[in-house]
Amino acid sequence: MNAFISGAASLFFGSVSAASDKVKTWGRNIKWVSLKEGQQMAREQRKPAMIVFHKPWCRACKALRPRFANSQDIEHLASDFVMISVEEDDSPKSSDLSPDGAYIPRILFLDPSGNVMKHVTAKGTEGYKYYYNETKSIVDSMKQVLKQTTNPRHYKTK
Repeated sequence: MNAFISGAASLFFGSVSAASDKVKTWGRNIKWVSLKEGQQMAREQRKPAMIVFHKPWCRACKALRPRFANSQDIEHLASDFVMISVEEDDSPKSSDLSPDGAYIPRILFLDPSGNVMKHVTAKGTEGYKYYYNETKSIVDSMKQVLKQTTNPRHYKTK
């Protein structure tokens, strides 16, 4: 019986670890949470949130992921956000979370009350406002969100 329980626990925790490792490919030093958990954390901690919608098979996601994960600027700024990872299949079918469509990758920002900041968009991506294909635009949006949601003296730019 103990061998069965041990094997089942190993199988269970192994799958949790594998899921966690998948998300960490977007940044090993970034604390990623689920959508539901992240929305709650943002309200409780009074922090803005960044939601990254992606799929493992998506070619554009695969292209963005290593640049995102290796960006020191994103990693540094992420500590001021609740970072939410959503594989598109897990995404609720809420129109709030797909203001101009359900394409991927898609990055949205939430204010500390949990409202989508629809005015914070990627630059130069006509028709797909929340499609970020390079890290500079992501960093610019993160800085914009922090300036709008925190005390400006609290945030220091590098």
